[in-house]
Amino acid sequence: MKRRNFLKGSAVLAGATVSGQLAANVVAPPSEKEIYEWRVYYFKNSGQHNKVGRFYQEALMPVLNENGVKVGAFGEYGKTDPPTGYYLMVYPSMTEYFRVKKAVWKNETFLKQAKEYFDETAEYGTYSRFETYLMEAFDAIPQLRQPDQARGLFELRTYESNNEEAGQRKIKMFNQEELALFDQVGLHATFFGEILAGPQMPALMYMLWFENMKERDANWKKFVGSPEWKVMSQKAEYVHTVSVVNKKFLIPLEYSQI
Repeated sequence: MKRRNFLKGSAVLAGATVSGQLAANVVAPPSEKEIYEWRVYYFKNSGQHNKVGRFYQEALMPVLNENGVKVGAFGEYGKTDPPTGYYLMVYPSMTEYFRVKKAVWKNETFLKQAKEYFDETAEYGTYSRFETYLMEAFDAIPQLRQPDQARGLFELRTYESNNEEAGQRKIKMFNQEELALFDQVGLHATFFGEILAGPQMPALMYMLWFENMKERDANWKKFVGSPEWKVMSQKAEYVHTVSVVNKKFLIPLEYSQI
């Protein structure tokens, strides 16, 4: 497995492998870990979905980009009716999250670009409502890994736990052992985050990318059949860490930056 280094300024956060495992003492300072905002929009029809997409492209994404925030836009794999929209906003830190939230509403260009959308949708609406998940990146993968251009499929997974302690043990498992194996077998990580606030808690969320479903199935088969997973999954310290696994398959929209 290739050694991965995360550099930011003078700080070096090494995701080094030791005997096939991530070094247990690699802990990213809170200031170095990204904050992820994941939004799920529920629409009544494709027209509403398109309208929100234009709002993101023409108004929201430009001001977020100006403030150092990258935005991913996704649709579901396979046609769904009514449609659902998914957006990922990547903030450099929690401090920046709060700063940018205020900066957006003080930006005159954003307010001008968004005025028509706001005026129309205040009366008639655009979506039923949207859900928001706020997450902090894992220590072992403190910054999002930009997928290759060949990415054609994303897999979003949410792992729920029966209590907070069990959830923390699952995060430890990823940080110290499981993420290294993901890299080894081709489960390409995009982000891993502990959910700080959201509809499903306690829980964690992560996203993987693949060229297609064929690659996805083959690489998950490698993972499940690997001797490393068989040993890891039997360790007493990781027992009863996950109670529910939710999977969603997504595709990147044309204007997605991820």
